[in-house]
Amino acid sequence: MPSSLQISAARIQASMTLEVSTPALLFPAISLLFLSYTNRFLHLSALIRKLHGDWKKSGDSLARKQIENLRKRLVLIRAMQLLGALSLLLCVVAMVSVLANRHWIAMPSFAIALLLMAGSLVCLVWEVWISGGALRILLSAMERESKQH
Repeated sequence: MPSSLQISAARIQASMTLEVSTPALLFPAISLLFLSYTNRFLHLSALIRKLHGDWKKSGDSLARKQIENLRKRLVLIRAMQLLGALSLLLCVVAMVSVLANRHWIAMPSFAIALLLMAGSLVCLVWEVWISGGALRILLSAMERESKQH
């Protein structure tokens, strides 16, 4: 005789169906995230080029610290983009699997897509957090200069 836990798990499993429209719900969110990620990447690229030019002219240690901070941010942005792209790909796999009536592929694909999207968002939060590091570097330098004058 099955336990009540097994019966509950079977009911949950039976009630969990995936329709084509469910993974499709992530498409607008992923598109907006990619736009945001691309804008962050382009802004960061321009800033790195400017700082590199400044550093070549003056050899300023402040620019070097900022470049190190930007390198970390660049790695995170690439991770955000990669995780987001894989999430989108698995949403497509889930949708095709639903259409082919292969729910045993669709459910794990969609679950992994959600986890990858969550990973992408964690990278975004981390990148936003360390982006304040560059500002802290500038503020510290300004404070040191104001104390010297």
